[in-house]
Amino acid sequence: MDRVDTPAGFRFSGMASGIKKSKKLDLGIIVSDRPADCTGVFTLNKVIAAPLIVTRPNIARGQCQAILVNSGNANACTGKQGLQTAETTLELLAEQLQIADDLVAVASTGVIGEPLPLDPFVTGIPQLVTNLSPDQATSVAEAMMTTDAFSKTAAVMEKGKQNYKILGLAKGAGMIHPNMATMLGFVLTDAQVAPELLKVVLPQAVQKSFNSITVDGDTSTNDMVLLLANGAANSALIKPDTFEAEIFSQHLERVLLDLAKMIVRDGEGATKLVQIRVVGAENEASARKAARSVATSALVKTAFFGEDANWGRIIAAVGYSGVNIDQNRIDINFDQVPVAVNGLAVGAKREAEATRVLQQDEFVVTIDLHQGKAESSYYTSDLSYEYVKINADYRT
Repeated sequence: MDRVDTPAGFRFSGMASGIKKSKKLDLGIIVSDRPADCTGVFTLNKVIAAPLIVTRPNIARGQCQAILVNSGNANACTGKQGLQTAETTLELLAEQLQIADDLVAVASTGVIGEPLPLDPFVTGIPQLVTNLSPDQATSVAEAMMTTDAFSKTAAVMEKGKQNYKILGLAKGAGMIHPNMATMLGFVLTDAQVAPELLKVVLPQAVQKSFNSITVDGDTSTNDMVLLLANGAANSALIKPDTFEAEIFSQHLERVLLDLAKMIVRDGEGATKLVQIRVVGAENEASARKAARSVATSALVKTAFFGEDANWGRIIAAVGYSGVNIDQNRIDINFDQVPVAVNGLAVGAKREAEATRVLQQDEFVVTIDLHQGKAESSYYTSDLSYEYVKINADYRT
């Protein structure tokens, strides 16, 4: 990652600790030079991994200075032993950094139900601390990967009076579904942001990004997104209900949406990134509900993989979404190509044009309900043979 994109006052370190049999990077830390104001959003799954149990109370206190993350093992459904391991690893990092335990967050991702070995942390954490550098953000992004094909980072810079940066790191490729996903996201900024504003803008940005994507309909046990603001840019405090707050919110949404799109593009076995855009709805909630119904339909997703302009599956998914509709007023376009007008087919010529759209790596499906002025989008992938192969062999 280009050094200029790294917010001031943050350092990073990643390594291959031996958690993964592949000997790939699997352990990383993010450290702020000073305690950062923070907030978080976590999975809605009722089965919760040990790292979340340990981390959520710390984040709720409102400050965080270090994040410890591992891949290769989720430390989920591991009982008292797993909880003890999460607490011990947290304490090990706090001791090495000479900071309070409650300033540390821990996160894990990987196989569920297997004990997380402690030895890689005992030997690895001191090495990670020694090698901390502002230039090693990509090594942490790589250490977070499981079935990901590529590491995921996104950044923006505010060059106005505030002059701050926002950097996001994320992982995710499978078990991706609204209400978070099997994903981890760490967002760092050197802006000085009022804590009450952080608590508002992060859930809003997550709703428009990580909660608006789906790959396979599964919501995992370890999902978390943390936002840390350490104020190291020494810019003015960004307060709620100000122009500066609106700009910060827009930047945050951009970073998270960029990461979310990367996750869908990297969906296990995926060959397409598709935006499902519902317009003309009575309200945003209805638009979102209809878009989600289409985006999560296995029949729609397999049609995308087969490059089949089967709009019948799309209108059917809208129909069972629970949204108030008039089927005789629904229009459906693939990019700019209409395939249905007023709920009826427009002919073989248009369908052939739409098929050519589906041959692209990325495209937009626009569904106009003609019920109002509201709209919403979801991002989805196709569902391929490779997805089944990856997940059939995941533990082996």
